[in-house]
Amino acid sequence: MITKKFILFLMIYYITIQNTCSLAFEYDYTPNIFRNKKHPHSESSYQHVWCSAHNGIEEFENNDKTRIDCLTQTHAIEFDFADKWAESIGQALHYSFMTGKRAKIILILDNPKKQIYYFERIQNLSKIHNFDVEYVTPEILNIIDNKCRYKDCKCHKH
Repeated sequence: MITKKFILFLMIYYITIQNTCSLAFEYDYTPNIFRNKKHPHSESSYQHVWCSAHNGIEEFENNDKTRIDCLTQTHAIEFDFADKWAESIGQALHYSFMTGKRAKIILILDNPKKQIYYFERIQNLSKIHNFDVEYVTPEILNIIDNKCRYKDCKCHKH
């Protein structure tokens, strides 16, 4: 028989896990009630700023129809939000393989103080597996009145 203490323990455990896993992100709900991570700006806005500042080609299409977020003379670059750090590694390494250029990941930290540990994880792996990594924050977007300069960004749709 399950005791009340055990049920209470499970409830506290569940709430603790839920809160721990969602600390670094804000959530909102879509009309069909799915919980989504809320990022104030689109990944593409960060790509536009960084890639144009580094004379890169955005959305370069490989022979296998995969698209590199930014291709420079030296790097095949994948941009991703902090919570997708692991996924970004595979994509960047694939892009490097397809182009012969060095893999690079640019991690987007919406909230650097809460999300820096994602960058530290990927930075440790970059030393072992020989790829480059850096991070960007919303400051790169030159935000004025909570809006960046890219009209196709999510910040202009609210």
